[in-house]
Order: sequence, then C-alpha cells, then structure tokens
Amino acid sequence: MSDTSFSPNLRILLAEDDNDMRRFLAKALQNAGFSVASFDNGLSAYNRLREEPFQLLLTDIVMPEMDGIELARRATDLDPDIKVMFITGFAAVALNPDNNAPKQAKILSKPFHLKDLVNEVQRLLAA
Repeated sequence: MSDTSFSPNLRILLAEDDNDMRRFLAKALQNAGFSVASFDNGLSAYNRLREEPFQLLLTDIVMPEMDGIELARRATDLDPDIKVMFITGFAAVALNPDNNAPKQAKILSKPFHLKDLVNEVQRLLAA
C-alpha cells in the first residue's frame, strides 16, 4: 500500500483533555490528510457526534464529564459503523471486559510515536 493519501472526507473526532497532547495529535492527523474536529472532554465530543457523522472516534479514556469508554459506547449506538481507537496510559482499563467498551475498538498505549498513530489510524480506516 504505497498510496497513503486519504480522501479529506474521512473525518476524525478527537477527544483528549490534555491540551498539548490534543493539539499534537490533531496536527499530526491533519498533516496526514485527515479532517479533525477536537474536543477537550467527552460530552462536547458526543454533542458534535450527534450533529454530523465521523468515520473514526479517537479518544482518551480518562476525561472529565464523560470518559472515553462511555463516549465510545454512545458513539457506536449513534453510528454502528464508526471506528473507535482509544489512546491511553491505562491500557488495562480499556481491556477490562466489564466496562463494555466496543469490542472492535483499537487501543494505542501512551507513549507512542506520531508515525505509529497515523499508521494505526490509516489501517483502521482502510479495514
């Protein structure tokens, strides 16, 4: 797969409460050709999801107002086709079967390379 260009209508909703991390991730994804809408908490991200479709939800797990797992559950209720990727320093939380995280969600553990993030996002969206 040498063609890494993605159609700009592939839209990513990013929810990350750490401001620096959020800006960093959004910039890397935009540089890779994605359209990104970013929010600092799960509730405002969810409200945006209700207004328009996104192909991927990229969310931190531990956030104020609504955590990433609840956000992912609600997102997949709204749109069963949305892809979900958790970014977390607490992979065990995401992997806990009791939390009802969407089964097909991908988990990227912090710290990670931006190149790895972009590759995982591209792989997930191409699937």
